[in-house]
Parts: sequence; structure tokens; C-alpha cells
Amino acid sequence: MICEYRLQDGNRLGGRLVKQLDTAAVDALFEKLLFKDVNGEKVERRTTVNHAMKTARSAWNTVSRANSSMFPARNPFKKMGLQSTNRETPHATFDELKAFRSKAVEIGYQSIATGALIGWELLQREAHIYIRFMAEHYRPPAHPDHVYVVNYKTGTGSWEPLFNSKGKPLYPELMAELDAMKALRPTGGLMLRRDGSGLRRATRGEMLTHFARVVKTIIRAAGLRDELTFTSFGRHGGGTEAQDSGLTDAQLRQKGQWTTTAAMGRYLHRDDQGKQEAQEKRIKLRAKRARQAAKK
Repeated sequence: MICEYRLQDGNRLGGRLVKQLDTAAVDALFEKLLFKDVNGEKVERRTTVNHAMKTARSAWNTVSRANSSMFPARNPFKKMGLQSTNRETPHATFDELKAFRSKAVEIGYQSIATGALIGWELLQREAHIYIRFMAEHYRPPAHPDHVYVVNYKTGTGSWEPLFNSKGKPLYPELMAELDAMKALRPTGGLMLRRDGSGLRRATRGEMLTHFARVVKTIIRAAGLRDELTFTSFGRHGGGTEAQDSGLTDAQLRQKGQWTTTAAMGRYLHRDDQGKQEAQEKRIKLRAKRARQAAKK
């Protein structure tokens, strides 16, 4: 987003020398990017722009350390006083997830239907699912009963068990879809791609803007709440269900990778028990709610 921004002379900001960027220029850039024109209206995208600035700040710190002579002494993306949006991300219900997935399949977006279920079950962000989830992360020869859940935001990940201690699938619906999808990826590579073309979902700069528009189209076609987003079905919706299922704080943190203990990753089977119990609790809650709904 930052590099592709067009300056008044028509050139990309990414083509400028880093020495030409100062705090005034970065502050002005933030204001220019904050609002996006959508059908003639200015729509704020504070969360996205905040993320872009934080990413630039981190990249500047990393690269300048190895190339100090090429960078100004001060990082212009530092201490910008970024404020979070006041808008709370709504969480979807399991019934809304099912309606969304059904409509996505109906209009030809199986990969988005599967991605939504990955987000719900494994508490994943859309960037993890569509930019970092590779075919070799799902049931590789070395770990045939696991899926590697990537957290590219922190550069970590963990192996999630796909079966309980008795060998029963914990994610039968998701596994069926991923098994079929992996069969189409004999040479590996990115797992979830655009339906039909097989191209990456992310566009240049790993942006998922077009993806978000497709998701909104599906949400509206399904007659769901317009405030819902893909995130509503992922960490927010799945996380809320996990919490309602009675997961302990430790199980929830481990499931969603909100905090990571480095040593934990070395004990695969030691991790499995907590994750298996966590998913079984969620399955029991769904069955209970289904019975309650049937009685009404």
C-alpha cells in the first residue's frame, strides 16, 4: 500500500530513496491513505493503514540495522501516535457461518467457503489462510495426522491434531474439503487459491482488498448482516464459540496462538491433549445447540 502510493508527479512512493522520507512526509502519507474512495464516498480504513505503518516501521528497523549508512538516524514511522478504530469487529454465529459457506459454494467460491471454516475451526486470520497456508502444512508424510497452523504475524506456528486420542476426526467436514483440495496440489505450493484460475488470492503487495469485496458480495447474497466480514467468521466467531464451549484460558491461548511459549513447540504430543480436549468441547457445544434449536 505504501510503496504503490502515487505521488503528485505520478511516480510511486516506493521508487524514492529512504533518505527522502521524514516524519512530515510519513504523517502526510498516513492522512492520504486513511480514507479510500468507494462509490464516490470517503470510507475510513484505519485498521488497514495502521497495520501498513506498523509494518513499515518494523521493516525500516530491520533493514536499517544492516544498512545504517543508507538510512536517516530516525525512523519516520516511529511514535506516530496511531489510534485504533472504535469499531468493534462483529462475530458471526455458527448458523451464519453455515449460511455463508453454503452461499459461497452455490455461487462458485469453494475456496472461500473452505477458508471460512479454517478461520472458524483453527482461529486463523485471512492472511494466514490465503497467503501463508501451504499444501505441505496439511498432513505431510512426517505428520500425517496434523495440520500446521501458521502465525505469520509472529513468525511462529504449531502442529494441530486432526484426530482425538481414539482416532476419531476432530474436523471431519474441514478435513474432507482439505483432502480434496490437496489432491489438486501434487507439487505443493499455496493451498487455497482462486477458484477456476488457480491464481493467488492476494494481489501485489500481498493485499486482500479484492478478496474482501468478494466476501462482502457473498455475505449480501446470503442475506446476512452487512456488518459481517471474513474476520467475523474466523478468530472472532470461532474464538467466541471456543470461549462459550468452556475452554480454559490456557486452552484458548494455545488454540489461537495469542501467546506462544517457545518450548511448547518442541513437544508435539504433549500439546495434542489440550488441543484435542478443546476441539471436543466445541463439538459438544454445537451438538447441544442443535438439539435446543430442534426443540423450538
